[in-house]
Formats: sequence, C-alpha cells, structure tokens
Amino acid sequence: MQDIKAQDLKSILHSKRANIYYLEHCRVLVNGGRVEYVTDAGKKSLYWNIPIANTTSILLGTGTSITQAAMRELAKAGVLVGFCGGGGTPLFSANEVDVEVAWLTPQSEYRPTEYLQAWVKFWFDDDLRLHAAKALQAARLQRLLSEWNSTLREAGFAVDLERLKALVQQFTALIAQAPDVTALLTDEARLSKALYKLAVDATGYGDFTRAKRGTGTDAANRFLDHGNYLAYGMGATATWVLGLPHGLAVLHGKTRRGGLVFDAADLVKDAVILPQAFLSAMRGDDEAQFRRACIEALTRSESLDFIIDTLKSMAIDTARMAQAQEPRA
Repeated sequence: MQDIKAQDLKSILHSKRANIYYLEHCRVLVNGGRVEYVTDAGKKSLYWNIPIANTTSILLGTGTSITQAAMRELAKAGVLVGFCGGGGTPLFSANEVDVEVAWLTPQSEYRPTEYLQAWVKFWFDDDLRLHAAKALQAARLQRLLSEWNSTLREAGFAVDLERLKALVQQFTALIAQAPDVTALLTDEARLSKALYKLAVDATGYGDFTRAKRGTGTDAANRFLDHGNYLAYGMGATATWVLGLPHGLAVLHGKTRRGGLVFDAADLVKDAVILPQAFLSAMRGDDEAQFRRACIEALTRSESLDFIIDTLKSMAIDTARMAQAQEPRA
C-alpha cells in the first residue's frame, strides 16, 4: 500500500464538501497515510477510509476512540471533530463549551480575518447586533419557503403552501418590527410551534408536542434532536471557515456560550431537518436511514454554501452600516 502525504491532498472548499460522518463502536487512526476507522467483525478488523479532504465534520459516538495522528491529519484537512452520545446526541467534549459543549476545531494561525474584523465592527453595538439578528431570521424564513416549496413535495411532504406563505409573511413583518432580541426569540418560539403544526398536517403524523432534548419518546422528537446536531456541525464548520468566534452570537448569545453556532444552524434547521424528521418518522426509518437522508438533503440543497454566504453578507453589510455611523473627522 502506497503512503499518501498530506501535501498531496487536493484542497476542497468547505462549502463544496459532501461528507459528514457519525461513527460509533470503532477506532479512528492513520493507516498508510490515510485516516480510517476500524470496526471488528469477529476475529477480523475491517478498515474503512474517511475522505478527509471532502469532509466537513465528524461526530464520534458511543464506543469510539481516536489517535493523535488521526487528529493531526484531520486538523490539516480542516475537519471539525465532536464527541457525542449514542444516536448523535447529546454532543459533548472536554474542550471549551460550544454547542452543549464544543467542537474540536483545527488550529491555524494563518486563516484570513476579513470577516472577523467586519463582525466586531458592529457586534458591540446593540442596535446593529439586533439588525444582524433580524437579517439572519429573515434569511431563515426565505430559505424555509424555497425548500418546502421544492423537492419536499415529491418526497411526500405535501405542505399547505398558502398557510406556509401566510406564516412567512406574518413572521417577516414581526421580525422587522421586533424592538429587541427578547422579542425575536419569542417570535422564534412561536414560529417553531407553527411549523411543527404544518409538518404534522403535511405528513399526517398525529399528535405531536416538542419535548426537551432527551425526553421525547416518539420518533419525530428523537429525529429532531439527532438532525439538529448535524445542522450544528454545519454551523460550526461555517463559522470556523469564516474565522468567527462561536461566542459572538447575534441572537442566542445570552443563553449559550457557543450561540453563534445555534444562530448559523437556524438558517437550515427548519428548511431541511424539520421536514425530514417527520418524513422519516412516518416511514419508520431507523437512526442511520434518517441520518443518511438528512446528509443527502443538506448536500443537495447546498446548505453549507448558504450558511457561509449568509454570514458573509451579514458581516459585510452590517459593518458598512457601523462605518457609516462613525463620526467624520
């Protein structure tokens, strides 16, 4: 077997990478220059390659271990690593708290700071931070409308489009008029409740109440918990790519130390994860089938591209507003 050197790997933009991994009951190591995970089959060990140059994040679940050499190669390729419980939730790690504990992010002293500098230009101003939060929620609603009105109908998610459009119109107006972040968070909770109702009616799921993480016994609640962590992986990847610290949130920052990951994930959670959770629950999918469907949907919809582009435009546009407000000499 020929060894592969790190410098021989072709670089793929994070927004174009196709893979998110959830692994359990395996060892992650370097073998012949490749990062692989090893599973046991009786007396044999089976080795499976991880294409790290085309991977955004890896979730390590129950019964996993990883070597120092593997972490080195993953860091070189810019892959985020998170430790989590069975089924992809909850996420935990011994590192700095990020999303119910943090992602282990690759270390690099030479990443560009353009968007961080733009972000901090407005972040310390309450009014401008509120403006950015409104822009984020408005983008979330438009993404929701476009995704629920496309391929989801072919998959059996026959949502009432008139109700959906009315809901988007209603909350677009509420977001624009929100006086502060507390009002925005209240509107977000009301929106989520209304979207669950739409999803239940679209799939014929029956009675549904969103339970707190880890307390839901029905399939839709479990899938929502599981799928949201895939979205958090997207959010963590996007913020790392742009060099934005996870504590500089615009919406969830007062309740979560890694709130910016929650903010970023909100852009695609409702659009992709929520409908897939109800579709998979109605089909009787298991965790692996649901996870595969989510990853395919996130890739097909170019969700990471959308998160990165939205955060970039938020940073630049709001920083320009901050600069325009500065007193002229």
